[in-house]
Amino acid sequence: MTINIEYEAEKKLDIPYEDIITSVVEESLVYEDCPYESEVNVLLTDDDSIRQINKEYRNIDSPTDVLSFPMINYEKPSDFDRLEEMANDSFNPETGELLLGDIVISVDKVEEQAEKYGHSQTRELAFLAAHSMLHLCGYDHMEDGERVIMEKKQEEILSRGGYMR
Repeated sequence: MTINIEYEAEKKLDIPYEDIITSVVEESLVYEDCPYESEVNVLLTDDDSIRQINKEYRNIDSPTDVLSFPMINYEKPSDFDRLEEMANDSFNPETGELLLGDIVISVDKVEEQAEKYGHSQTRELAFLAAHSMLHLCGYDHMEDGERVIMEKKQEEILSRGGYMR
C-alpha cells in the first residue's frame, strides 16, 4: 500500500498525523473489503488553500474541512469486482496498486472542529480521513439514506481503529 502524505500548511498539528492517517486509510480498506493493494494521496493544508481548491473544483468560495477526489467511478459503493476490466484506468502501471484518489484536509479545520465538538485533534483528523476514504470508495451523503450509511460506516471504522470520542 502506498499512502503519500504531503504537509504544506505552516501551522503544525502536534499529533502523529502520518500514523493516524495511515491507520485510518488501512482500516477503511479492510472494512470495505478492498482486495487490492492501493494508492492514496493526502494533502494537509490550510483554510486559504483548501478554499482555493474548493472554489476551483466545486465552485464554492469558502474553506471546508476535507475534500475527496475519487479516481474510480463505481457502479455501487466499494464494488471492486469490475475494476480489473478497467485495469488501464484504475491501476498504477508501475506498482499495480489500485489508484483510489486524493484527500485534502485543512489543519485549521482539524483544530477548530476538535474544539467545537469537544474531542481531540487525533479524533477529528481520523474522522476526516475515514469520511474521505468512504468517498474514495464510492459513498456519498447527498440523500438521508446515503448519509445514514456513511455515518454508520465512519463510526465503525473509527471504533475499530480506537478513535473514540
